Amino acid sequence: MQQGIHPAYRPVVFRDRAGGLAFLTRSTATAPDGAAVMWEDGATYPVVDVDVSTASHPFFTGRGRVVDSAGRVERFRRRYGAA
Repeated sequence: MQQGIHPAYRPVVFRDRAGGLAFLTRSTATAPDGAAVMWEDGATYPVVDVDVSTASHPFFTGRGRVVDSAGRVERFRRRYGAA
């Protein structure tokens, strides 16, 4: 690897505010506005807030539902049969 061209790879906390999940991992992501959080080990790490994680995604939580807009399933069955 060439020196001086790669972003810093350091510990970062990713936090899902909706699901209440936070985990510490290594990443090159930068925290907006220098946001930081104190982790369980007593050290302070930059924090990146995410919109969706396994704690809040409908597929993983079981709250997902199928929405049939404009009767597409019925129209398909009429056109191609219910085989």
